[in-house]
Amino acid sequence: MDAQNVKEVFLKIGKTMKENKDYLIELDAQNGDGDLGLSMDNGFTSVNAFLSSFDEPDLGALFMKIGGVFNESCSSSLGTILSFGMMGMARRLKGKTSADLRELAEAFESGANTIMEKAGSKPGEKTVLDSLCPAIEALKNALSSDSNALSAFLAAKNAAAQGSQSTRAMRSVHGRAAYYGDKSIGVLDGGSVAGKLIFDAIYSYLTDL
Repeated sequence: MDAQNVKEVFLKIGKTMKENKDYLIELDAQNGDGDLGLSMDNGFTSVNAFLSSFDEPDLGALFMKIGGVFNESCSSSLGTILSFGMMGMARRLKGKTSADLRELAEAFESGANTIMEKAGSKPGEKTVLDSLCPAIEALKNALSSDSNALSAFLAAKNAAAQGSQSTRAMRSVHGRAAYYGDKSIGVLDGGSVAGKLIFDAIYSYLTDL
């Protein structure tokens, strides 16, 4: 992965979020304020507009800029949370102009760890981490089996989907959804779906290469 790949992946993520905007709105309206689809669409649209005229070969610096733009343009708690993740990735990729699969997995892990540290959350609490963390674990496991990028991200995509589905059995403990208490059980978490869509988009990008 280099800076050009990053730009192309974010275009794919932005397209995927736009296609699923109404679905995310519907999910978020069940236990939230219904703005998730709009905020994800706005955030990734703004990032892609920024990237269209921004050139930075250092992946760490690039992800740091992306995180800042996303946080400013995405008016939801998930926007802030995902920007934490991007900034965590930035720290791991600092000084690199390219990254192999192992370095990508390490960067994703750094991003998830930053989310947990900054947001005070962990897997099992009905959040985006419930799709991100299984996907990252699948990437790490793929490294030990000498998988290529396509098969590794297929495993990550499937793990993210399974992790997102698992949130139906969870009780919300963060944000507006926490006010619903036990009523949140049985509802699919919109943030986890957004995390799943990110890995859907990455895999789709790789299949198009």
